[in-house]
Amino acid sequence: MKFTIGWLKEHLDTKLKDNQIIEKLTDVGLEVESFEKVSSDLDNFKVAKIINAEQHPNADKLKVCDVDIGEQNTVKVVCGAPNAKKDLLTVYAGPGSVIPKNNMKLTVSKIRGVTSYGMLCSESELNLSDESDGITELKSNKYSDKVGKNFFKNNTEKVIDLSITPNRPDCLGVRGVARDLAAAGVGKLKNTSNIKIKNSGSQKIKVSITKDKNQGCTVFGSCLIKDVSNKESPKWLKDKIMSLGQKPISAIVDITNYVMLDLNRPLHAYDADKIDNEIIVRNSKKR
Repeated sequence: MKFTIGWLKEHLDTKLKDNQIIEKLTDVGLEVESFEKVSSDLDNFKVAKIINAEQHPNADKLKVCDVDIGEQNTVKVVCGAPNAKKDLLTVYAGPGSVIPKNNMKLTVSKIRGVTSYGMLCSESELNLSDESDGITELKSNKYSDKVGKNFFKNNTEKVIDLSITPNRPDCLGVRGVARDLAAAGVGKLKNTSNIKIKNSGSQKIKVSITKDKNQGCTVFGSCLIKDVSNKESPKWLKDKIMSLGQKPISAIVDITNYVMLDLNRPLHAYDADKIDNEIIVRNSKKR
């Protein structure tokens, strides 16, 4: 079970410091496996220095750059930016990095016969500005001693990872953990506002639960929601998902994951247009 202190405090009014909360979790029998920042895709973007830039042997508008990324050996990067030159401080993204602007994942690739290990990024590709005519130029008085360091600051909160034993399913959601801490005198559990939603339509999709031996599910609640437009999640929701080291997918998927993590209420969204006859609930089977 993972969550941040900030998320916990949305349910728990407490004045205790982070380390005190960690101690209290252990005291109430919720073992803390770790309390640390999770890695981010942005951690792959490093301050770099071009050591040498030569003309590409097979392309007039490309250069082959030897780039210092703070490691023992330099890396070769094929770059088409007109401002790529020796001694320039810039931003390097290695193989496996995901470019913020277009979500493109980088791989080691051959460009006109020369292997390129990553890329040097423009401000536009980093979502810093609309400037795309050349790679990012960093000021030497600010970044000359930061070669190899992360370009983006990791402002994410530290994440608590709890080891939940089988007898404590009530603490598989942030609300449950907050309730347990409040009962132990750590703080006061905040009231939640319950909004009643009127359901004016009927559920036309049939749901049946098979009578298997040792059936794991005995109750299945469902609600048909019409006129839904699935899109990118709002920033607050994406931040929640990313704070746990997970990747946002879409608004519908993200909100079901959020409710599960927040309130310990597992949800799943089905595309009604892709359900031919009914939803059948059964135990899994070996193939």
